[in-house]
Amino acid sequence: MPSPAKSESAPAAMKEKYGDIVSMTNTFCIEQLNEEYAQMCRWMAAALARKRPSPLLGGKAATWASGIIHAVATVNFAFDKTQTPHIKPDDIATHFGLSKSTIGNKSKSIRDTMNIGVMDPDWTLPSLLDRNPMAWMISINGLYIDARYAPRHIQEIAFQKGLIPYLPPPRGDE
Repeated sequence: MPSPAKSESAPAAMKEKYGDIVSMTNTFCIEQLNEEYAQMCRWMAAALARKRPSPLLGGKAATWASGIIHAVATVNFAFDKTQTPHIKPDDIATHFGLSKSTIGNKSKSIRDTMNIGVMDPDWTLPSLLDRNPMAWMISINGLYIDARYAPRHIQEIAFQKGLIPYLPPPRGDE
């Protein structure tokens, strides 16, 4: 079940703009990335649509769509050619007919508005969560540890509190 931030729900007043943006992100992601990226872009567009006031009210849908794709790609290292799938910023610019600087600036604006950092677990693709150490870091008495290596009872508490994405499989020493 997705978290409230990961919902495709958009306010009635934003439905048309949201629909335009999502149509564009879906097309790009299905052609050049995959459905998982398309889903993450839909969630991000909806989260932006729900902001008060929504930043989507200003600007063109193509600029928002390209910025959303760039923001999601940044968090998930899609610009790294060792990743599968991967893209280049030029691919986004060519597809949308916008400059790389316009897209990069919109991406930065989105990441700032949504308080999204590199490797942000909330915006990491589900298939990459296992490889994202930030998704597993928890603080116990001020000491940060990787919850995958914590005792099972601590993992269970962290999961119940929503601090880790899921309970890792039991280790052989438990």
